[in-house]
Amino acid sequence: MFALLGSGCSALSKSTLALPGIPLNKRTQLTNPMNVAVGDSEFLWNQIVDTVEDYFRIKSEQRAVRDSTQWVEGRLETYPEVGATLLEPWRKDAVHGFQRLQSTFQTMRRTCFVRVIPTEQGFTLAVEVMKEIEDVDRSQYSSEGSAIARYDGAIVRSDPMLVGQPITLGWIRLENDTELEQQILREILGRVSNVTPPRLPFLGF
Repeated sequence: MFALLGSGCSALSKSTLALPGIPLNKRTQLTNPMNVAVGDSEFLWNQIVDTVEDYFRIKSEQRAVRDSTQWVEGRLETYPEVGATLLEPWRKDAVHGFQRLQSTFQTMRRTCFVRVIPTEQGFTLAVEVMKEIEDVDRSQYSSEGSAIARYDGAIVRSDPMLVGQPITLGWIRLENDTELEQQILREILGRVSNVTPPRLPFLGF
């Protein structure tokens, strides 16, 4: 009985539901933009939208078209999303590791842009994830700008708004989140490869 359970767990750990035909090694970098040999523009666009929606809320989209009458470049933009923290493992807008740790201790946000350009062989797909850091007027829990007590006997009525949370002045653009760009590209490439997930041998399917 224990041997059977052991063999089943071993098979489960070695099996994967990831789509074959895409680089499973995270150290292997995909070109960005990359060429996708897909002739059906509607199918490709649906896979892109379905993938991006797992990470961000889509703000606007212009579908790519490639047929006998016209070629139209596709564009997609998402709403800025405040980065997921270590306490939010169910969210996917920040890659596990340094990116998620940074979002835990500092307010970050990310916005995704996708371009799909028709070519002779199919399409050129480019994914850009812009990362920004919050710019505030003062540090949290600091006394900067708060009411200061006077020592000359004058009565000072402090404004409770002075001791509130820091005020967001804007967002400062940092580098692109290349790790998340690669992850999104891998998922899109896996979806359009038109393959089925491998069977799990220990279930006999």
